[in-house]
Amino acid sequence: MSTSTELLESARQVDARLTELERSVNLLLNVTPVNAAEAWADFERSDFGTAPTLRLRPLDFQPDLVRRDLYNLEIEDVADPALHSLLRTKRDEIARMVTALEDRDTSRFVYGTLQLYGGVTAPLARAAEELLEAISPQAPSAQTVTAGVFAEAAQEEFDRYQAAYPEFPVSFEVRDDVSELMVSFGRLLIPETAAIRSDRVRPLLHHEIGTHVVTYQNGARQPLKLLTIGLPGYDETQEGLALLAEYLTGGLDPRRLRVLAGRVVAVEKLLDGAEFLDIFESLRTDYRIPTRTAWSIAIRVVVGGGNVKDAIYLRGISRILDLLAEGGSLDPLFVGKLALDHIPLIQELLEREVLHPPWVRPRWLDVPGAQERLDRLRAGASVMDLYEGEEAA
Repeated sequence: MSTSTELLESARQVDARLTELERSVNLLLNVTPVNAAEAWADFERSDFGTAPTLRLRPLDFQPDLVRRDLYNLEIEDVADPALHSLLRTKRDEIARMVTALEDRDTSRFVYGTLQLYGGVTAPLARAAEELLEAISPQAPSAQTVTAGVFAEAAQEEFDRYQAAYPEFPVSFEVRDDVSELMVSFGRLLIPETAAIRSDRVRPLLHHEIGTHVVTYQNGARQPLKLLTIGLPGYDETQEGLALLAEYLTGGLDPRRLRVLAGRVVAVEKLLDGAEFLDIFESLRTDYRIPTRTAWSIAIRVVVGGGNVKDAIYLRGISRILDLLAEGGSLDPLFVGKLALDHIPLIQELLEREVLHPPWVRPRWLDVPGAQERLDRLRAGASVMDLYEGEEAA
């Protein structure tokens, strides 16, 4: 049998090049509007009657050259079957990303996002409707913090990780060209115009830093660098894990659950042919979602010509709950960015010492009450069980 060193040597160059190519494509930033604040102001001035014009940044890569590089990679030379399959599947996923980005602002874009993220199944749609029906609408919180205050809280959270792991890098910035909190290749990006609910600050730090940044940094310590950018289809599991972090730390409150359900409803309406104004008005009138929240949900779904990604949040936490009820361990999910379907492969590679155990343990596993909540979920739970009444969880 080949040694782990020999196996990695055969895959190393392909892995490094795939990682580099996905970084150049940068799907997340390239489907994020650069004018969201101005678009909201215009929409508000129109008395919510004129659909916004959302601008996306120009692509800074040449799609044909990326495709050429992708299919010039000699994946056939990777002898190990598990690594060969993984690298080939990732190559094909990056090719789909490139095509989707080429199709931005056309009717074809939504089909590209369907290939990347999947659609809305009947059980998922029912779960979303049940949440929206069971949880009564609540007035938007009047207490918010600015981007600067959130950045200070982020610095403190990074400091906590550095205290336990001195080499853990601090990586965040306030940006004027993003409209939502996000982590891009391990760096936390904070919108300059952010107005974040005060009671959401800690849960969001566990979501963004404690999950997305931590798994990125754990992946960076692995021989396979694809674990930093994500194995094929990793997004759903990452977001489900991040929502679990919110729940375990008491931050998956009724308002948040309604947003997650509203995102599924919005994607379903998009796939049924609805446009921005119809989606926005339905969220406001049929589901009594606050105006600014309905706006945020709707633009995320229609951007670029239609993006179904937001359905993965509720689907992701549902599948994490299934994993816990089946007695599955979360530990393999901290190795890097991967999907639930990759757990057997990751466990095999850990046993063969091709991969290393996770470097950083997320802080959200150890906050007071987290293990008790986790035990309750292991006894069996659905997304409806995450709703704990009208008080914040």
